[in-house]
Amino acid sequence: MKKFVSLKSIPAYLPIVNIDTDMIIPKQFLKTIKRTGLGKNLFHEMRYDNDGNIIKDFILNKKPFDVSKILIAGNNFGCGSSREHAPWALLDFGITCVISSSYADIFYNNCFKNGILPIILSEEKIKELSEYSKRQEEIEINLNDEKIIYGNNEISFKIEPFKKKCLLEGLDDIALSLEKSSNINEFEKKLESSKPWIFND
Repeated sequence: MKKFVSLKSIPAYLPIVNIDTDMIIPKQFLKTIKRTGLGKNLFHEMRYDNDGNIIKDFILNKKPFDVSKILIAGNNFGCGSSREHAPWALLDFGITCVISSSYADIFYNNCFKNGILPIILSEEKIKELSEYSKRQEEIEINLNDEKIIYGNNEISFKIEPFKKKCLLEGLDDIALSLEKSSNINEFEKKLESSKPWIFND
């Protein structure tokens, strides 16, 4: 997993509430177990018409938002089913930070496991940041300082220390397990010594 330290981007503003995981990545694209290739189908039903043509008015189909790394969304983002393909699709598109006033718990936690920073802000602060999207101006995310910098202003946000550590160091579940490899090996040696029959084929 890539480390997340800081980020600058023109944010894409998608002011729709209750965007569920099926809207983020529809069920017909869930056949893959790979984390790549899903970006082209992100928000598929909003980005393409019934004939597969691009809907030019959708925010992520417009320049410069088609390369935005920050998504500002409505409240209750990522609700619905608990599919991990939703953060995979966001990440594959290039979005590594989402800003909303609230998230579904499972989606929120899945973001951290996949290298995406989900920031929770008040509706008032989100409205301020949305102006930078409308003006097509960059904002900066600094995870270490837990700040969003925009113009001459700053907004502080809070992230649980362990989740922050995982993003800063690029630690997913597998990497966290590998950090304990010496302890795991020591445990296995003791177990093999005390209960050798467990290791018989």
